[in-house]
Amino acid sequence: MNKLIVIEGLDGSGKSTQVKMLCSYFDKMLSNYKKIKLPDYDSKSSELVKMYLNGEFGKNAQDVNAYAAGALYAVDRFASYRLGWQSDYENGTLILADRYTTSNFIYQMEKLPQSEWDSYLDWSVDFEYNKIGLPAPNLVIYLDMPVEISARLLSKRYCGDEGKKDVHEADTEFLHSCRRSAIYAARKQGWHIIECSDGKEPYAAEKINAQIIKIVKEEIC
Repeated sequence: MNKLIVIEGLDGSGKSTQVKMLCSYFDKMLSNYKKIKLPDYDSKSSELVKMYLNGEFGKNAQDVNAYAAGALYAVDRFASYRLGWQSDYENGTLILADRYTTSNFIYQMEKLPQSEWDSYLDWSVDFEYNKIGLPAPNLVIYLDMPVEISARLLSKRYCGDEGKKDVHEADTEFLHSCRRSAIYAARKQGWHIIECSDGKEPYAAEKINAQIIKIVKEEIC
């Protein structure tokens, strides 16, 4: 059976750390898996995404509507799939994705009134899985980190240089909205939600990783 695991979360939630730790676990337990990271900033297909994040289409995330931005990211995902990991996936290699189609539900859906969220979910699922032909994930794990904490961690990552943040990372109000849309999508689509803090401080990476491995063992391995 083809298997695709997605780790999702807001910027600063610890995704990259958890993906790296999960890879270390897979190194010991599996003979065949592949890690991908989206957007694929090393590919020409991400140029429009980079223009969007750099503010070339508008200095605020809201300047590019949910459907337009969703399409930009979808094109990059399509290129990544066709050129990078389709054959591996079809041959039974487990794919571990740091972000995927699910990011649209977090970062783009929030731009719409909540009354339109279900329609956007339906559109995105149909567009990417049916129209474009990307595979649907078998398991999505959402790392839920409060925005106040993730913003603090991002500032630490950039050594206090706020100018290094992209249009998503720099807009705290936008990120609060994204967290609400993420929880909504997670509940509607059956994602696993992992609480990553006690509300004031982040949990140790090892504690979060243990929960992820437990879910993966129960659902996939």
